[in-house]
Amino acid sequence: MDPNYTNETKTLHNFIYEFVMNNYDTETDSRNASLLDWIDGIERDSLLHHARQFYSYCTPLILILGLSGNVLSLCVFLSKNLRSLSASTYLAALSVSDLLALVFYVSVEWLRRGLVYLDPAMKSKILFFDGDVVCQFQLYVSYVSRLLSAWIVVAFTFERYISVCWPLLRKDFCTKRRTKRVIVGIVATSAVVVLYKPILSAIYVSGEGNHYCTTDKDHGFLSFILDSIYAILITLVPFSAIAVLNILIVRKLISQNKKRQNRYVITEERVIRLEFTIILLVVSFCFITFNVPFFVVWLRNFLSSNHIYSTKDLTTYEEPNVDYWQGVLYITRTIFYMNYCINFFLYIIAGAYFRREVRMLFSPSSLQGHITSLSNTQTPHSYV
Repeated sequence: MDPNYTNETKTLHNFIYEFVMNNYDTETDSRNASLLDWIDGIERDSLLHHARQFYSYCTPLILILGLSGNVLSLCVFLSKNLRSLSASTYLAALSVSDLLALVFYVSVEWLRRGLVYLDPAMKSKILFFDGDVVCQFQLYVSYVSRLLSAWIVVAFTFERYISVCWPLLRKDFCTKRRTKRVIVGIVATSAVVVLYKPILSAIYVSGEGNHYCTTDKDHGFLSFILDSIYAILITLVPFSAIAVLNILIVRKLISQNKKRQNRYVITEERVIRLEFTIILLVVSFCFITFNVPFFVVWLRNFLSSNHIYSTKDLTTYEEPNVDYWQGVLYITRTIFYMNYCINFFLYIIAGAYFRREVRMLFSPSSLQGHITSLSNTQTPHSYV
């Protein structure tokens, strides 16, 4: 094999890896300047400056709302009246995965990108996350939690699809026991799929002595390939599955409504099932809405690397408008984070039973005489 071809291929691989990783997940300055010098060099009227301010000030609000909202959601779905429902099990699991993502992903990323931008002196006080073991553990849990959040939504969507479109299979597939098995399977699969991340991660020391928790340079291209597959698994694949299943669900609901307009019998089971289906449609719509912009910008940055094929000197290639697109990435990243805090408010808007249970958490005595436990009704609640 031609040694020149081999060297060019390695250079090409290294370039793609550095370009995509610098624009998607690990923000190492491409100009080899120190972090503080780069922050000082950002023009105050630039999009990147305003985007970083937007990110730095909005993310703490997302964290506060997300942590409190998901804890309340978890309490509601594990309450006496709702914990027996298979749909509640999915939503309780989603609350847990979102909590993990907020703690191990959003908060850590904000400390590194947001807090340091607001107060550069804080850089020396958050070195704890850039130490061995802590680095690998944080990356592992953050990757697992994001994968869990995406595929729990997919599993919940499929469960609602079976419940609405194949009602005769509902008693067999939409049970609490089967739901627990599905969730355990998703957790186990996610834990295994993401094992590569801590193995291929290490502490990188820059020329200025700064420590960064990032990919091991000896396995850069392999990590890039696996991270690209991971990005598809938490974006494109779930988007497609959720979109197709939701279209089928909506079409079936419209068809059922037309057939039953003149002979529609309202039962509590039907009301609960419809409510959870509406919650699903709203949650999955917001999941796609908040994820797509971030994915599209990342994909744009990846596709723009195709310019390297017409660039003779790969080591001197510079992406035009890099600051502009980094600014866009910060904005879409903040929107993406909202995916982990919005569900509680969606449940409040779309779920009458959920609102009722929230009121019970804060004033159980005043509602004791007005609320009938679902477990005491004739609703076959285990497979609603």
